[in-house]
This record gives sequence, C-alpha cells and structure tokens, in this order.
Amino acid sequence: MSLADTIFINMCKDILENGTSTEGEKVRPHWEDGTPAYTVKKFGVVNRYDLSREFPLITLRKTAVKSAVDEMLWIWQRKSNNIHDLHSHIWDEWADENGSIGKAYGYQMGVKHQYKEGMMDQVDRVIYDLKNNPFSRRIMTNLYVHQDLHEMNLYPCAYSMTFNVTQKKGEEKLTLNAVLNQRSQDVLTANNWNVAQYAVLMHMLAQVCNMQAGELVHVIADAHIYDRHIPIIQELITRPVYEAPVFHLNPDIRDFYQFTREDVTVENYVTGPQIENIPVAI
Repeated sequence: MSLADTIFINMCKDILENGTSTEGEKVRPHWEDGTPAYTVKKFGVVNRYDLSREFPLITLRKTAVKSAVDEMLWIWQRKSNNIHDLHSHIWDEWADENGSIGKAYGYQMGVKHQYKEGMMDQVDRVIYDLKNNPFSRRIMTNLYVHQDLHEMNLYPCAYSMTFNVTQKKGEEKLTLNAVLNQRSQDVLTANNWNVAQYAVLMHMLAQVCNMQAGELVHVIADAHIYDRHIPIIQELITRPVYEAPVFHLNPDIRDFYQFTREDVTVENYVTGPQIENIPVAI
C-alpha cells in the first residue's frame, strides 16, 4: 500500500468528519453555471512524505506524472507565465487573449535580484546555495509578491519552498529536505498533483547538487473539498489501494535546465480507474 494513499485517505476523512463548511458565506469561487462553490475545509493540514522510502503517488486513481512535471518545469525551469509553453490546458481558464496569466508563478521565478554574489533569479539562487552553502537556513523561494498581486490572474496557491539540508549519520551524501507552503488547495483535483511535482523537483535538485532526496513536508493553510466533489471523494477513498510505483530519474542529467518531462518515469504504477469530468471551480 502506498504511504501516499494512507495520507490522502486520512486527510480526506478528517476534512469530511471534522472540517467546517463555507456554505452561506460570501465566497469567490463559483461553478460554470454561476452557483457559488462552497467547501468543507480544514485549517493547517501538514503531511510528511519520506522520498527516501517511496515516491508519493496515490494509487486510488492515476496521477498524470508527466503533465505534473511539465507544469513544474514550466514554472521552475522555463520560468514562463504563458500557457502556450505548456503541454496541458490546466491554466486555460486564467489566461488572457495572449496566453499570459500575468505576473504569476514562472514570471516571479525569472525575476533577477541583486545578491552579494551577483544578479540571480530565485531558482539559480537555490541551486547556488545548495552547491556552495548547503547548511544555510535561508534557502527558499517565494511567489507571493504583494506589489505584483494586482497583475496576477490567479494568486499563487503553492507559493513557497524552503529547503533544508541534513547530514545523516553514516551516509556520505547530504540529504535534501523541503517544506512546501500552500495557502489553499482543492484536495480532489490538486493534492497529489502538487505532491508529485514537488517530489520530482526535490529529486532533480538533489541529483544536480550531488545529494539524495529526503523529506517533503507539505503545509496547507486551507485544505478543502468542494461541495460537488464530496460524493466523488467519498467513493474514491473506499477504493482498493496498491503498492507505490518505482520512480526513475534520468541519472545522466547534471544540469537542472537540461531536464525534460521525458526524464521522469514510474514503473509498476497500478491504480484504480480515472475519474472523468470532475467539475472545476473557477
């Protein structure tokens, strides 16, 4: 049984059984028919995934790993804010007529800042510090830039990564750990998608910095299940679960900017049936 399944099932049960409802409140999200999209939510959900033990993919249904990786690379590697640079259509609802989502996500990753060591963007700064100052407690990124929020078509959901390197006793390689901070998450559509893509990011950064991937801690301020997703979640968490798949990352890549989604593969990924036509709140 995949540990990711256990974490996901327990989280969903906790939200459904102990969460609070926003029904009747003034909410921003709505369904395509204009109806307000209410949620049942939990504040301050924290999930921990040990990437040295297994890759955190749920088996209750399939997570599209290559598409998740493509979106992560769109933000972290291509540093793009244009949907025409994506292979999927997950951002189409928030793009303007030119395909831009405004000064969000990849745009912020590409902004260069002045450091003592010179001009670098946030990604290059992370890689520089992991290679040159791995035990720093200041290795982090932030996409929630207040002066640019008014020019973002969607405020960042997963907005910050904080990296922390440890030296495990008896092991030569350093271990890369990270905290992913998320202000809000649609549990059904996005939870394992985000977990998978940031787990891949950690494996990629660990490989190019000659480390091993350790623990990913996922902190969600507002973890919610939309009202129209409740019966879907109730059915999903009763499904059979399977063993975690085997994760592979092309070992020949030593430059983060050389990775493609094709360098990521999973083997023996057995899952339940996919859920079709999930309604998405916008």
